[in-house]
Amino acid sequence: MSDDLITGDDVPAELLELAAAHGVLTEHHTFAGGTERVRASTLVAVLEALGVPAATPQQITHSLQRARDEEWRSVLPPTVVVRQGEETRVPVHVTDGASVHVWTEVDGAEPTARLSQHRPRRDLEQVDAFVEPRTVDGRRVGRATFVVPADLLELPPAVAEGQVWGFLVQLYSVRSRTSWGLGDLADLADLAWLTAHRAKGDFVAVNPLAAAEPVTPMTPSPYLPTSRRFLNPVYVRVEDIPETAYLSAADRSLVEWAADPVRELTEDPGPIDRDAVWEAKKAALDVVFTAPRRAARQAAYEEFVEEQGKGLRDFATWCAIAEHLAGKEWPRELSDPGSAAVAALREELAERVEFYCWLQWVADEQKHTAQRVAREAGMAVGIMHDLPVGVHPEGADAWAHQDVLARGVSVGAPPDMYNQQGQNWSQPPWNPRALARAGYVPYRDMLRTVLRHAGALRVDHILGLFRLWWVPGGAKASEGAYVRYDHEALVGILCLEAHRAGAIVVGEDLGVYEPWVRDYLADRGILGTSVLWFEKDDDGRPLPPEKYRRMTLASVGTHDMPPTAGYLAGEHVDLRERLGLLTEDPQVLRQRARLERDTAVRTLAERGLVGDDPSEREIVEALHRYLRRSRAAMVGVQLVDAVGERRSQNQPGTDQEYPNWKVPLGDAAGNVVLVEDLFDNARLRSLVQALNTAR
Repeated sequence: MSDDLITGDDVPAELLELAAAHGVLTEHHTFAGGTERVRASTLVAVLEALGVPAATPQQITHSLQRARDEEWRSVLPPTVVVRQGEETRVPVHVTDGASVHVWTEVDGAEPTARLSQHRPRRDLEQVDAFVEPRTVDGRRVGRATFVVPADLLELPPAVAEGQVWGFLVQLYSVRSRTSWGLGDLADLADLAWLTAHRAKGDFVAVNPLAAAEPVTPMTPSPYLPTSRRFLNPVYVRVEDIPETAYLSAADRSLVEWAADPVRELTEDPGPIDRDAVWEAKKAALDVVFTAPRRAARQAAYEEFVEEQGKGLRDFATWCAIAEHLAGKEWPRELSDPGSAAVAALREELAERVEFYCWLQWVADEQKHTAQRVAREAGMAVGIMHDLPVGVHPEGADAWAHQDVLARGVSVGAPPDMYNQQGQNWSQPPWNPRALARAGYVPYRDMLRTVLRHAGALRVDHILGLFRLWWVPGGAKASEGAYVRYDHEALVGILCLEAHRAGAIVVGEDLGVYEPWVRDYLADRGILGTSVLWFEKDDDGRPLPPEKYRRMTLASVGTHDMPPTAGYLAGEHVDLRERLGLLTEDPQVLRQRARLERDTAVRTLAERGLVGDDPSEREIVEALHRYLRRSRAAMVGVQLVDAVGERRSQNQPGTDQEYPNWKVPLGDAAGNVVLVEDLFDNARLRSLVQALNTAR
C-alpha cells in the first residue's frame, strides 16, 4: 500500500474496513440508477473530519485497531434508546470477573406518560449472554448484559384520525400594513387566526425562524442560521413588547422614527431588505430594552434565562462579541468559548450579553402568543415550525459546539434530477462520534427549545438523522460520501422531546433514501413528506390519491420549486437555464416538463376534477382537490399558490444570482398582497372553497 492514499483509483481493503467501522459509506446509488464508488481521497478526508487519522497505511492500521476496541473502553454506552413495548439489552463493560449492579432513574419530565409501577428507580436484570472477554489497553475486560424492561414508559400516539390542511408560508414574505417591511410574529398570529376563522385551516407552517447574524449583512437564507436553537429577533413586533407602553414620549418617538422608513418598504414589490429592517428594529429594541419591567415580568425573564442555561448565555455572548467586532476577523484567543479571553470580554460586554438574552425572551413570548392565538381560534395543530438541517460555519452554534461538530467538511446532497451538479450547503455536520460521547445533550437542548410553543415541527432533510452527505473542503459537491448516524438515538430523542411538547413531527424525507427509512419513521409516529410532482406510479403518472401514504404531509410543490402556476409554465426549466444550472439539453427538459403537465391534467380530467381546456387557476385548484382526496394525514397549501404567485422563493445552487428568500408575497401580476387583503383575494377564496368541499 502506498503512503499516499489520495492518488490512484484503488481503495485499500483496510481503508474500506475503517470507513465501514465509522459509518462512512464507500459507495452509493445515483439518481440515474447506477452505483458510484467513493474516491480514496474522499474517504481519508471524511475520516479525518471524524477525528480518525487515515492518511497513511500505518495510521489506518492503528485507527482500525482502536475502532475494534472502542466500545469496550466504556462501562456503559453513552446513550441507550428504549422503544415502548420492546425489551432493550444494554452491554456493560467492567474488569473481567468484577460484579456490577445497574438501575434506571426516570427524570419525571414526561407529564402525560405513564411510568411503570410509578417507581422513579428500577433495578435492571442481568441476563445470561456470555461474550468472550478481551484485553483492551492492557486490561482484561468482560461484558455483562442487562435488560431494560418493555414497560418502562408508555407514550400515547400524536397523530389523530382524519385529515387536516393548512398554509405553508414564508413568514418574512407575508407582510401587513403595520409590519416593519418584513413579516413578523404578530403577522403570524393574525394569519393563523384568519386561516382558522376565514378558511377553516388547522395549521400554518412557517420557514425556520432561527437566529441570523446580530449585525448586517444578515444571511437571507432561513436554512443557514447562526443557531438552530434560538430565534431571529428580526421577527419581533416591537410595539407588542409590553414595556413599550411605559416609554417616555421622547423614547417612543425614537421607536417611531426607526419604524417609519422600513414601514414604507412594506408595499415595495422589490426584494425584501432584511438589513434595513434589522437596523431599524435593533435601534428600536435598544430603546425598549432600557424600559423598566414590572416585578412579575422581570421574574419571568429571569426564569427564562435560568431555564435556557449555558446555551443561551453562550449564544448571547457570541452575539455580543460579533457586534463588538463589527465584521472584523475574530482573534484566535476568542475562538474557544471556554477561554479566559472570552470570559473577560463577556464581563466587559455584560450589558450587551443581557440585551441578547432579553431579545430571545421577547421573541419566545411572541412565538408563544402566535401558538396560543392559533389554538384559541380553533386550529387542531396551530403553528408548525421548521428545523434547518445545519448552521452557518462561522455562526454561534459552530462556535459554541465546535467539540461536537465536524471540521473540514460540509453538508450537502449528491446530484439529483433538479440539482444535477449536487449541492454544498456549507454547513458543518454533527460529528456522530463526538455527539454520542456528549450524550446528545446539544441536540436534545436544541430540540427542547425549538419545540417550545409549537403545534408541530417540520424537520428539514430528516434523512440526515440516518446519513448525511459530507463534502470535503475544496471538493465538488458531487465528490462527497455518506456518513451514517445512530438513527435510533437521534430519532428516539426527537420523538421523546416532541411528545413532551405535545407536538407532531413531520420529516422532509425527499431525495435519495434507503427503502426502509420511510417505514421506520412512520412506525415511530413521524409523518413523511409527499410532493405531488414527485409521487408517480410505475407508468410515470401521478400517484392515485388512494395510494398516498397515510403518515405524510402532502403538498403540490416545495419552496425550492416555483409556485404551481410557475411550474405549470415550465419556469423550473427556464430559470435554471438562465442561471446556467443545467447539465442536460434545455429543449429535452422542456419537453419533459410539458409532458408532465399534460399527464397531470389528463389524470385530473379522468377523475372529473377539470374539464376541457382548463385555466391555470382551475388546474391549481384541481391539484389541491386531488390531494384532499388522498389518505395523507395533512395537506399543505403553499400560500403563494393561493394568490397566483409565479416567482420562486429559492433556487438551489445559487447565491447572488437570484434573490433567494427575498421575494415578497405577490399575485400573478407581481403586485404585493398584504395580510389585511389576503382573505378578500378572489383567487384565495376560490381555492379555500375547493379545499373545503373536496373531501
